[in-house]
Amino acid sequence: MRNRTTPSSRVSRSARPGKVASFAAALALAATASIAMAADPVYPPWQHGANNPALNRGLEFTVPGADNLADFHGNLNDPQLVLYYGGNSFFTMATLVKAFEAKYPEYKGRIYFETLPPGLLAMQMANGGTITVGNTTWTVKPDAYFAGLNTIKAMIESDVLVGPPVAYVTNNLKIMVAAGNPLHITGLADLARSDVRLAMPNPAFEGVARQIQASLVKAGGESLKATIYEQKVKDGSAVLTQIHHRQIPLFIMQGKADAGVTWQSEVAFQSQVGHAITGVAIPVEQNTTAIYAGALVKGAAHEQAARDWLGFIRSPESLQIFAGYGFKPYMEGGKAP
Repeated sequence: MRNRTTPSSRVSRSARPGKVASFAAALALAATASIAMAADPVYPPWQHGANNPALNRGLEFTVPGADNLADFHGNLNDPQLVLYYGGNSFFTMATLVKAFEAKYPEYKGRIYFETLPPGLLAMQMANGGTITVGNTTWTVKPDAYFAGLNTIKAMIESDVLVGPPVAYVTNNLKIMVAAGNPLHITGLADLARSDVRLAMPNPAFEGVARQIQASLVKAGGESLKATIYEQKVKDGSAVLTQIHHRQIPLFIMQGKADAGVTWQSEVAFQSQVGHAITGVAIPVEQNTTAIYAGALVKGAAHEQAARDWLGFIRSPESLQIFAGYGFKPYMEGGKAP
């Protein structure tokens, strides 16, 4: 009985080589598709997987513009360091993590980080680290949180973070436009022109919006600020970001916007990766400088790992990485860290 076969079993066995071949072909097709999707020059993520510190990535499935988790990095399975990192320097993280892991090999492949705007990360913290993206909900509590220095100080005062704050670099603003600057934008006042479509950081959760508004007032008074952030938003000639200002170059490259104001570091990154993006300088007297800082989260599950990262972020290796995108070391007491 054991060796007896039925017609159906014979058909099944004879079909197996074909099934294996079909399965292998499907795998090959999937692999090819993954490579093609990762190489898409218009949609993020733009670092082709470099921002993911996980060692085993399994099936890589990213469809730009449809299934794309650009602000969540690493493996959620028992990370040994969790960072909530303000999204305005997301492009630094691949190199920073690599340098950190070289210095602290015990954390290699065990780091998870998010690069949403600080305001959204604070909301996630207030919800116990739980977040839902699309059809998936997960909970991951941070060990360290990074934002502007004033925000960090306020959260220490509120007993959410543990001092002292660790300030490490500064940044300032630039107008982002398409390569060649086809509309000949020369300054902030030009953003009020009727022929200029804008994409601007959202004041609801992007701290940079407050600094942009301060610069608009310096350049053209309250009327320029109102034109950009009220009138043009109302008439549809300006759109506000839904995630963070990583969307601004995306909108420009897609032809949906002509300009927007971002940190100068974002313009530097987009240019370095070969995108058709350039920047228009904002004069010093109209510009606004931000100080980037971080702190330990109260009750952090991986306190020592967080302290290791907070020490590393001010190291010469770290500051050199930031300098590659135009960041400057924070001068504490007149001296760089």
